[in-house]
Amino acid sequence: MSSMPEDLHKDVCEERLFSELFKMHAKNLHDFIYYKYGDHINPKDQVQEAFIKLWDNCKKVTFLKAKSFLFTVANNLTLNEIKHDKVKLKFQQQEIKDRTNETPEYILEEKEYLQKYQRAISNLTEPQRVAFLLNRIEGKKHREIAELLGISKKAVEKRIYGALKKLKKDIDGI
Repeated sequence: MSSMPEDLHKDVCEERLFSELFKMHAKNLHDFIYYKYGDHINPKDQVQEAFIKLWDNCKKVTFLKAKSFLFTVANNLTLNEIKHDKVKLKFQQQEIKDRTNETPEYILEEKEYLQKYQRAISNLTEPQRVAFLLNRIEGKKHREIAELLGISKKAVEKRIYGALKKLKKDIDGI
């Protein structure tokens, strides 16, 4: 896109710019909402709503400000939906299929471990959990996470380190 630099200060009512924004931010926005609040609030809906709100306000939002607008709107929509209930992140239990060679004891131990892990993850502070999951599950680098959350790389490292320390304590010797 050669005309990108001058587009940065334009509003986002132009379909080309709007779809560019969607390509750039939809997945990160979805992951951000999912890791912050869990999947039971359906992050897809929040992402869609945020983009609809952006389109409704396209005259007021420049390309440069769009990302921050989207994240703020999606976050607020989610907060409204859960009405400040304390949300615990629940990982979807994966079906245990085709496990003929493993003993019932092993499968039970694995299930208990998974529950322990989920409990430990949900006991992290929200900032720790978001940074940790973006790093471990999404494979995002510290720099990318810093950019996504609008904090320093040092702050990201501190959150991930804190999360690891806490998880180690909660799950005896991961």
